[in-house]
Amino acid sequence: MRTMHRSVSTAACLVLLGAAAPALAQEGTPVAIGLSGWTGFGPLTLASEAGLFEANGLDVTLRKIPQKDRHLAIASGDIQCAATTVETWIVWNAAGVATKQLFLTDRSHGADGMVVRNDIASIADLKGKTVAASAPGTAPYFTLAWMLSENGLSLQDVDIVNLEPAAAAQAFVAGQNDAAMTYEPYLSTVRAAPDAGRIIATTIDYPMVIDSFGCTPDFIEEHPEAVEALITSFFQALDKIEADPDGSYAIMGADVQQTAEQYGQSASFLEYQDKAANQAFFRDEYPAFVQKAADLLLQAGIIREIPDLDAIADTSFVSR
Repeated sequence: MRTMHRSVSTAACLVLLGAAAPALAQEGTPVAIGLSGWTGFGPLTLASEAGLFEANGLDVTLRKIPQKDRHLAIASGDIQCAATTVETWIVWNAAGVATKQLFLTDRSHGADGMVVRNDIASIADLKGKTVAASAPGTAPYFTLAWMLSENGLSLQDVDIVNLEPAAAAQAFVAGQNDAAMTYEPYLSTVRAAPDAGRIIATTIDYPMVIDSFGCTPDFIEEHPEAVEALITSFFQALDKIEADPDGSYAIMGADVQQTAEQYGQSASFLEYQDKAANQAFFRDEYPAFVQKAADLLLQAGIIREIPDLDAIADTSFVSR
C-alpha cells in the first residue's frame, strides 16, 4: 500500500509539473513603459493595477520618468515604450532616438494651461516677464511656444525658468515667477488659489496638447503581438472607466496622491481617446497637425531639422 501510494503521489507530481510547465513558458512579454503622473496617462496605470496587461499576456513595468529624460531612457534600452505628447515624437526622432507612435491616449481640454499673476491682462503682456516651464522638448515648453506665437511673441521675448509642472505650480502659488506652464493634476492647485493668480489660457483656447503612446521600431517589429496587447489593454481600461468611474478614479488617483473625486475632477479637463477617436485623428487631423508642430519646433530652435514625419507613427495596429 505504501509503495502504491508513493507511485500515485509521484505520478500526481509529474502531472502537476507538466501542467505548470506551460504556465511558466507563457510568462508575459516584458515591456517597460516611461510616463509621468499626467492624468491622461491614468488608464495605463489602471491597466496595470487592474491586471489587464497581465491578462493580455504582458509583463509591464511602469516607470515615472520626466518628459525631458524619457527619450534618454529609450535610447539606453531601459524602456521600450513611452507615453508623451504628439509633437515630442518629432523632437525625439530629430535627436536620433527612433520611435513610433501607436495610438492616442488623450486630448487635453483645459487640462494644460498658462497661469499668470492677476495684474497681467493678456499673454502679450508677458513680454519681458519670467515664465516657469519645463525644459525644451517637453509639452509645457512647446505649449508656451505655441501660445506666445499665437499672440505675436516668441520664446525670446520672455525669461524662462525651467521647472517641472508640479514644481512650477507650487512655485507660482508660493509667489515665484510672473507666469507658469503646468497641467493636471497640478493646474488644479492654482485653480484652488485664486489670490496667487489666474489661469489665462488653457487647451480649450489652444487645443494643441494631444498625447500618444509609442515604442521603438525594434520592439514593434519583434513583438507585434505585444503591441496588439498594449492597445487592447488600454481600450479595456477605458471601458472599465466608463463602467466603474469611481472605482477607476480611486485606482488612478492613488498613483498621483489624489482622491477618486479629485482625480475625476482632473479627468474632466481632458478626453480619453477610444479606437474610433484614434482612427479619426490619424486619418483627418494628424498630417496637418504634425507639420505645423514641426515648423514651430524648428522656428523655436528646439529641433535643427524636421525628421521624416511619415516615419514617426505606425497606425496599422489601431486601424484594424
